[in-house]
Amino acid sequence: MAPKKAVEVIHAFGHPNIRATHPTTFMITKERNVTQRGDCIVAVDADKSVADFSAEFKSALRQPNAKLTIQLEVDGLVGQINAFGSPELTLNHPNDLVIRKSEFFSDRTLAVKADKSSRDLSRAVVEKLKNPKQKVTLTLTVEA
Repeated sequence: MAPKKAVEVIHAFGHPNIRATHPTTFMITKERNVTQRGDCIVAVDADKSVADFSAEFKSALRQPNAKLTIQLEVDGLVGQINAFGSPELTLNHPNDLVIRKSEFFSDRTLAVKADKSSRDLSRAVVEKLKNPKQKVTLTLTVEA
């Protein structure tokens, strides 16, 4: 059987309160305003949350050993995070998506066992993410 591959693209924006200092998580939200307490948030005003993904993408991500590659593109700078899906994912939160280094699951969890958190992002990228006009593109590619 050929491997399943599915792609989702998310468009979002920066925000002045983005700190990206959390040691274990990385979050994107549809919310427009965030406080500095949300130290895992890297982009706001996203056009998708986990609930908005296609059935095909969700199915592929829920396969055992599904691999997820997240490409974060900000003003020509590209970063990559590698993580894993799981059959335990519910993928139904209406506003958020969270990538975790741990194997903790909630309705916001997009992927687990990530090789980076928000703290691991390039500080040059994080500085750009503090601009509310800065566009952010995330390309999520799952292979199962």
